[in-house]
Amino acid sequence: MIMPFSKMQGLGNDFVVVDAISQAVYLNQGQIANLAHRNFGIGFDQLLIIEAPQHPESDFHFRIFNADGSEAGHCGNGARAVAKYVRQKGLTWKRQLRLSTNTATMQATLEDNGLVTIDMGKPRLEPAQIPLRFAEKQTLYSIDAGGISYKVGAVSMGNPHCVLKVDDVEKAPVQTVGPMLSQHKYFPSQANAGFMEVVDRQTIKLRVYERGVGETLACGTGACAAVVVARLQDLTDDKVKVILPGGSLWITWQGEGSSVFMSGPAKVVFEGQVEI
Repeated sequence: MIMPFSKMQGLGNDFVVVDAISQAVYLNQGQIANLAHRNFGIGFDQLLIIEAPQHPESDFHFRIFNADGSEAGHCGNGARAVAKYVRQKGLTWKRQLRLSTNTATMQATLEDNGLVTIDMGKPRLEPAQIPLRFAEKQTLYSIDAGGISYKVGAVSMGNPHCVLKVDDVEKAPVQTVGPMLSQHKYFPSQANAGFMEVVDRQTIKLRVYERGVGETLACGTGACAAVVVARLQDLTDDKVKVILPGGSLWITWQGEGSSVFMSGPAKVVFEGQVEI
């Protein structure tokens, strides 16, 4: 099978995007992992497969697969890429789109300045909804990893996140503590682990260790989760610039009961086709 694809990126978080509306696409976990290999495949953080809508209120459905072939529920940077892709490919002429994944439905707006704004929905804070093995909701949870107790915030933005506040994000132990938090027994579905430095009330710096991927240059849901955790501790205002290794996102959250809005770029890197 010859499969056309687009290579896209949002702040360096890179994707292979495939149209499964006009062509049949069947890939198993091993094939996806092979395509993700940066020496023997195309190389990507996530594979995004765009499908026909599953619900009348949606314009498109898309599935998200990590570099190891495992399936994820949500991807904020990926949602921006999908919105740009369907517009540029002429699959729609709308500037406002309803996109669904396996765990969420969101609205995407293609702005005049080239950015894409995503309504990421309301954050899920109850432990059972994250999922997190704690009986009661807390602002910070104590989690022991590697003989050290860490105070982390936890939230689901369609996929589970834990967020650890650090003094200096450049010195944060992302490669060592990241996997321990991500794969901790308290997170039955694993979690993305964010390391957050609060610069001021309008700015944070963030690095994210993503489950099934490792550290990435950017993570949209991770940026949203970090702002939610920071706001719950009254560390930031409701509109925050999140500086990631690959660039910046703008996140707005007015507090519990409100949706999180994320604005940022998405660009096509190149077009290609690959034999499966």
